[in-house]
Amino acid sequence: MGAAAKHLTPVTLELGGKCPVIIDSLSSSWDKKIAIKRILSGKFGSCAGQACIGIDYILVDKTFVNELVKLIKLGIPKMFGENPKESHSISRIVNRNHFLRLKNLLDEPMVKKSVIYGGSSDEDNLYIEPTVLLDPPMQSTIMTEEIFGPLLPIITLDKIEDSIEFINARPKPLTIYAFTKNEEFKRKITKGTSSGSLVFNDTIIQYAADTLPFGGVGQSGFGRYHGKFSFDTFSHEKAIARRSFLTDIWFRYPPWSDHTLQLFKSAFIYDYLSIVLITLGLKKA
Repeated sequence: MGAAAKHLTPVTLELGGKCPVIIDSLSSSWDKKIAIKRILSGKFGSCAGQACIGIDYILVDKTFVNELVKLIKLGIPKMFGENPKESHSISRIVNRNHFLRLKNLLDEPMVKKSVIYGGSSDEDNLYIEPTVLLDPPMQSTIMTEEIFGPLLPIITLDKIEDSIEFINARPKPLTIYAFTKNEEFKRKITKGTSSGSLVFNDTIIQYAADTLPFGGVGQSGFGRYHGKFSFDTFSHEKAIARRSFLTDIWFRYPPWSDHTLQLFKSAFIYDYLSIVLITLGLKKA
């Protein structure tokens, strides 16, 4: 952005951020099964969480958290095997610096106590096991910085509607994922939150669709790209106005008076009736 500013070059700035999942208390066993598969693949399947739109944490109602944890614990081995380290479907951490950064997140004492699944690592192979945490401290680094790795905190709420307030109390995310069949709740999330994108009942797919604009908002970036949106972002739409000599707006020229000022005011709000009445003297300025 700094380099572009020197030349006044247009910029789309995508910064990432902490992307939450809101998961409602789904009643259908099929819906729960599909939701868990989409969440786990969106978190651990996308470069082991090393993706800007990867899931950062889950928000869930306290009444549903036990079932959610059970489903996640069953789902990870099904997707990545009993020993994910041997799986070809789980990525390694990109380099040693990021490995140590993630390891330090887990090594915070109160964070380590919140681990309910996984937690093992192998520095020589830059491997960190898919790890699930339950209610780590809100002030811990894992909840204040983008994780960008295979660590998945679950945060419990008194009621799932509180997720909107929770998200709004933090920097605007690049993406919000929400799993719910409640149409009213969908409307509340849509109207009550601000994010680069919003996906209902799936993860990651918005990045694959070039018919959708992709980008951030606030601290997650600005601008948009993908498909024709990329072309539009870096193109200048030149305005061209054409006029005829046949008609003219007489009150645009000096000298002006209260009468012409009133005409101006009516014209700016497209109040054509008032323009006619003032011109005919049927309405006073």
